[in-house]
Amino acid sequence: MFSNSLQPLPQNKYNKKCILKLLRVHFNVEIAPYEVAAFRGAIIEKVGLENDLFHNHINNKKDKNGSNYAYRYPRIQYKRIGKQPVILCVGDGVEEIHKFFEQKNWDIYIGKDLLEMRIAKLDLNEFEMRVSERMNYYSIRNWVALNQQAYNQYQKLDGIVEKIAFLEKKLIGNILAFAKGIGWHIEENIELKITDLPQNQLISYKKQRLETFHVDFKTNVFLPQYIGLGAKTSVGMGTVFLKK
Repeated sequence: MFSNSLQPLPQNKYNKKCILKLLRVHFNVEIAPYEVAAFRGAIIEKVGLENDLFHNHINNKKDKNGSNYAYRYPRIQYKRIGKQPVILCVGDGVEEIHKFFEQKNWDIYIGKDLLEMRIAKLDLNEFEMRVSERMNYYSIRNWVALNQQAYNQYQKLDGIVEKIAFLEKKLIGNILAFAKGIGWHIEENIELKITDLPQNQLISYKKQRLETFHVDFKTNVFLPQYIGLGAKTSVGMGTVFLKK
């Protein structure tokens, strides 16, 4: 089990108390797991590239490496839940989704297939983000936990105990990155423990093979169901589920 150690951040930038608004939009059609990225692309095309919260790239602005990627927690995330395409809107994304709803025609193409999109379910909630004394139990699916450097370090570890400890550190780091991304300053120690042997799976993404993990864990941090942690969260990777 690991704990975080943080220096306090300026209170004018981060609030100890954080209320997070989430909107989950389920559509009445079905897609395959590998079609989530295409679903994302179709929605972006529908609303236009000028609406950057839908794609997390800043138009006409590049960093020193030539990338225009916005390094922020994705406010609009695209997922597949129960075979249905789902858009999860986080914080500012709740207002931004109206750019899609304002379209006269919601139908999209994935490949050559026309999807006649209608809303199957809307779920709007506000959550008070908190660290508590009791542990909350979660699972995280298709978690992209490791970049290439971390993956090489992970592969060199001798035993399962060391590998689980390594993943616990990474998961705490992902929770802290999520908290920072929504403007939540966590002052308390984060307690987290992986409760079962992690399962890894290779999946295809943009002609690449990604190693992902399915992990059950417990933590004293409250995490809203369906948020994403880790890399590739905008296309449904690292989705968190509450275990009952």
